[in-house]
Amino acid sequence: MATWKEWDMHNIWEAKHRLSTIVNKTPLIKSHKLSAYTGRNIYLKLETATDIGSFKIRGAANKILSLSQLERSRGVTTFSTGNHGLAVAYVAQKLGIKAVVCISHNVPKNKRQALENMGAEVKIVGDSQEEAGEFCENLKETYGMTIIHPFDDLYVIAGQGTIGLELLEDLPELDHVIVPLSGGGLLSGIGIGLKGASEHIRISGISIEGASAMEKSLQRGVPVDTPEKATLADSLLGSIGRENQYTLSIVSEVMDDMTLLDEEAIAKGMLHLLKEERQIAEGAAAVGVGAILSGRFSHLGQNVVLIITGNNVDPTIYETLSLTELDRIKGACL
Repeated sequence: MATWKEWDMHNIWEAKHRLSTIVNKTPLIKSHKLSAYTGRNIYLKLETATDIGSFKIRGAANKILSLSQLERSRGVTTFSTGNHGLAVAYVAQKLGIKAVVCISHNVPKNKRQALENMGAEVKIVGDSQEEAGEFCENLKETYGMTIIHPFDDLYVIAGQGTIGLELLEDLPELDHVIVPLSGGGLLSGIGIGLKGASEHIRISGISIEGASAMEKSLQRGVPVDTPEKATLADSLLGSIGRENQYTLSIVSEVMDDMTLLDEEAIAKGMLHLLKEERQIAEGAAAVGVGAILSGRFSHLGQNVVLIITGNNVDPTIYETLSLTELDRIKGACL
């Protein structure tokens, strides 16, 4: 197999052409509130506008559409904290392909239900993404199903990289992109696409304090498992894979800086998007906003894009966040 360095902008353009039958271009809007707050031009890339409400449809579609007829006939399987599984289920349903999605017991109930509603067969396995992934390997060995990896696959990475192409089309003057970071497929794709256009475009990754496998892996230079925890940004949980082939090395080369957020900052980002931008976003999608509002950046570009990755969130979470915020305000007034 080719290494990622042999995959250039041509492959991402090829992915864009391949995806045109399934994925529409998503909006890029200016946040006037965040722009005024920072004194910079802050834009939101709304991947929430895809048919499944998540950027994950890009990578899943590019990979599945690249399969041979024989591979499609044997079906596909994946392991996912939710959005990637939903993407695989959606694309498989459109193409008439059998899909088995393996998830851990930590995946929220609303995401499990959404997978089943999309027509996927759902297998709940273990307490981590790693265990769900091992079950996928069994399905591959037993039934010849193709594993659609959530992030560590060149076709998946190229699919996510189409976001970078859209950013260059809509905002050629952009100089800083802030990307939620978990397994690294999204940041890898966007990083390859944007750095291929200009090495001066800054790429910032945002992850969860105390639960970022990518952070620990970057520190040691090899894949490191990190225990999962309860978090508003559950889509950023999970291992980068013990046999990681691509994303660890790509992220280490294309990412300029990394920030870790606590739950309060993530909640702040979610509430801002809801109340000020009128955008429903899951915790993982709001981390860029949370980082800005919490003053985590000593340096921001002049034209900054935040990737708003998905909106598949349990609505009751907003009730809890709003009550917590109200209690904090009341406490400050006593």
